[in-house]
Amino acid sequence: MKQLFYFILLIAGLSSIHSCKDMLDEDGDPLLDLNETGGLIGPRALYREITDKDTLAEYHYSGLLVTKVITDSASVINIAYSGDKVSQINFNGFLDLDGNGKLDKDSVSYSQLFTYGPNDKLVTISENRSVFRRPPPVPPATNPGPQTLLRKTKALYDLKYNASTAKLDSIIMRNGPDVSGTPFAFISYSKTGYTYLGDNVSRVVRNYGPMAGGAFGRPINRFAYDFVNYDTEISPFTLLPSAYKISRLLSTEINDKESHILSPNNPKKVSVTDLIPPIPSPISWTTNYNYDPQTYMTKGFGVNYIYKPF
Repeated sequence: MKQLFYFILLIAGLSSIHSCKDMLDEDGDPLLDLNETGGLIGPRALYREITDKDTLAEYHYSGLLVTKVITDSASVINIAYSGDKVSQINFNGFLDLDGNGKLDKDSVSYSQLFTYGPNDKLVTISENRSVFRRPPPVPPATNPGPQTLLRKTKALYDLKYNASTAKLDSIIMRNGPDVSGTPFAFISYSKTGYTYLGDNVSRVVRNYGPMAGGAFGRPINRFAYDFVNYDTEISPFTLLPSAYKISRLLSTEINDKESHILSPNNPKKVSVTDLIPPIPSPISWTTNYNYDPQTYMTKGFGVNYIYKPF
């Protein structure tokens, strides 16, 4: 199992390395090439994350607020607000749940509700999720059947913050099957801890285990994600709301390798280590970044970041 997980990580990492393609904005106008000497001056928005093969994410705005994100295979994320705070996120589309670098054929629909505490800190996220699958064709038919509900789950995320720094300290997830006619109970959990170097996330450790009677069992999986050699330039993800970034990390159970999106700067090396003995050598990826004249990062780890002015 350990070797399979590392093989999947390696394939997923290699599949993310591409070059850029020219893109247009939603009005059909050419986007500015921020690798040139001019770049954008003044307020900006992150518009696209692209490779030479795919548009990984396209951000749509209402005023200054991002309200919709279109991701690979036309998946759609709708973002609702209460004032300037994210209150709900709805996703409909496809995810890479097994981490093999390819979107699953099963479709996913989930809704997340966000609750805030003192100082407008996000403290809980409650999620309802459904997974749908197309059954194989029944002869003489040759096409698969319509999308059919495969399973439903409920999850609750509790976010804790460091009392002295106010930075995100941990996220505890509780998850369980939502079966009609059956009393609901959480049956699994994860605990994710965050370590910082300055303002940047330097290490994330996530433990996974079973639950019974509301009690956490012994972890059965444990992974560490290290982010090192940060630059001093500006991450494109500083332009996105923190609640959306956390939701993005929680969209699958293996997205912690992207935890650097919580940082103001950009790491040049990312490593993943399985912490369950025997502990193998980490799998690592490195990159060199490109920047625009305003010091925003425009390319790294095979992904190009396109901006547009507000």
